[in-house]
Amino acid sequence: MSVGLLALLDDVAAIAKVAAASIDDVIGQAAKAGVKAAGVVIDDTAVTPRYVIGFSATREIPIVAKIAMGSFRNKLLILLPAALAFSSFLPSAIMPLLMIGGAYLCYEGVEKLYEIVRPHEAHAHEAELGSVALSPQSLEDEKVAGAVKTDFILSAEIMAITLASVPDAGFWTQAFVLAVVGIAITVGVYGVVALIVKADDLGLALAKDQNRSTIGALSRALGRALVYGMPGFLAFLSGAGTAAMIWVGGGIIVHGLDVYGLHAIHHAIVSAGDAAAHALPAIAAVADWIVTAALSGMAGLAVGAATIPLIGFVIAPGWKRLKRVLPRKRVA
Repeated sequence: MSVGLLALLDDVAAIAKVAAASIDDVIGQAAKAGVKAAGVVIDDTAVTPRYVIGFSATREIPIVAKIAMGSFRNKLLILLPAALAFSSFLPSAIMPLLMIGGAYLCYEGVEKLYEIVRPHEAHAHEAELGSVALSPQSLEDEKVAGAVKTDFILSAEIMAITLASVPDAGFWTQAFVLAVVGIAITVGVYGVVALIVKADDLGLALAKDQNRSTIGALSRALGRALVYGMPGFLAFLSGAGTAAMIWVGGGIIVHGLDVYGLHAIHHAIVSAGDAAAHALPAIAAVADWIVTAALSGMAGLAVGAATIPLIGFVIAPGWKRLKRVLPRKRVA
């Protein structure tokens, strides 16, 4: 699991445990958890804007709103009851499901890199999967669906770790803690995303400020900086989002392997992070994070590269055949 994600989600878990000890304090502690979970906000904020790039300004906020509603559904209507059910009846299934989700994140991230390196082959791969959009509306629907799927994996990670922090709490306390943490993180993430994608519009408004004072001049300068800088910043976030999916997905896989007794990869990554921290004590935490994230990303690249042919030649053709068979059975 990526260090940034794991460390900051551990803070969420710790606060959730305190919240469970006193139900009257759940809302206040969960609100602090939303602030503490800066790693989740950063990862989701890096991932989500790439789904908005390329659309007109009038569609940006509606698209973010659709993704946010999908995130609420993921957390509150699917993951929350599923987490409680698995905790009660099948706790051993949680880690395998998270690892499957991690593999999906790796696939999504590596597929985006594939589009950059081999655009024509990537287009053919998408056509084989039946995912090439034919109209602006279908493209928007496809982007929203992809964002909601990615959110589902990150949300599952949040809910699983939060639940694991309050194993001895009552059923309703667990449910309340999960709900409050899920809502707080979703509002925080997509509020920040909305501000980012509309920053260029704010910049345009500031650039048109007619005030002749020093404040007006500063406003115009800030506005021009936002207008000229946001396209590049969004492109950077798109790349960072792809990288985040790969290193988070790779980190989940590595953590899962460690849980099941395959310690070598996890131990090597942790040791490399510790060595970097000792070598650069002035920036120990940053060095540890960079090395650990990079190595988790390498694991994610390997997993993603393996899943592309698996999905392209096994899963996608099987799914297409299944879709052709099911209607015939319904008609019969």
